[in-house]
Amino acid sequence: MPTEISKSTPKIVKRSSTGVMSPLILVLFASAVLLTGVIATAFGHKFGYYRGYQASQNEAKLKGDAQQLTAEDIKKLKLNVESLTKQVNTAKQERDISLNNLGQMRQDIQDLEVKNMQLIQVNDVYAQSLVQQGGLPLQVVGAKMEPLPENAFEYRFDVAMLAKDGLQHRLKPTLTLLDEDSLVEVPLEPSTYDIKGISRIRGRFVMPSGFKPKQAKLNLESNGQKVEQIYNWQLSAPVEKMPMSLSEVPETDQRPVNEGKGNTQASK
Repeated sequence: MPTEISKSTPKIVKRSSTGVMSPLILVLFASAVLLTGVIATAFGHKFGYYRGYQASQNEAKLKGDAQQLTAEDIKKLKLNVESLTKQVNTAKQERDISLNNLGQMRQDIQDLEVKNMQLIQVNDVYAQSLVQQGGLPLQVVGAKMEPLPENAFEYRFDVAMLAKDGLQHRLKPTLTLLDEDSLVEVPLEPSTYDIKGISRIRGRFVMPSGFKPKQAKLNLESNGQKVEQIYNWQLSAPVEKMPMSLSEVPETDQRPVNEGKGNTQASK
């Protein structure tokens, strides 16, 4: 039986596209990864360089500012030291001047105290001499009236007396204001004084509204002696720099009066 040899039919085998593309994909992926790494490295290097540059610039700027501030502070400190040194030197000079003035004032006070004691001694000698001669009769040695704010007036009378016994006695003064038809008695405070030598009568009063005195009469009484002194009330020139209120003239003037033995004047 003849053998039949079958003719094989050739088959076309198609290569899978997946097998062909796999190496290419791998190459592309590797290239992409490599490119990404290169880019990342370059960017990182550039970014790091920029940050480092910025940091170095900031540090240099801070160092420069620190050096500049330090120089300004040193300059200010020097100026402050110079100013304080001048103030200290001025204070020392003022202290030395004050100490010198204080020493001079102390010396002046001591000199015045010595002179005052000497005058007291002389007065005592004169007083004893007058007492031995019968004393000094009661008399007014000075009188003055001065206008004050708020229609007030200040009276100042210096009275002298030495009794025959050389003792201190009570003095009672009375002050009366007179116009053409009436009189006003001025209340004196204090109402009595002690006298042995000189007694200073001081005080103030408010003039009654509408009253215009023509005369002021002072009556004195002490140790059995009586004296009456009348003064014409005359208007002198207006007083300059008159205080605005009595509170600006808190105390009466205790200086001796060397005028007004016969007449006293009062200003407008």
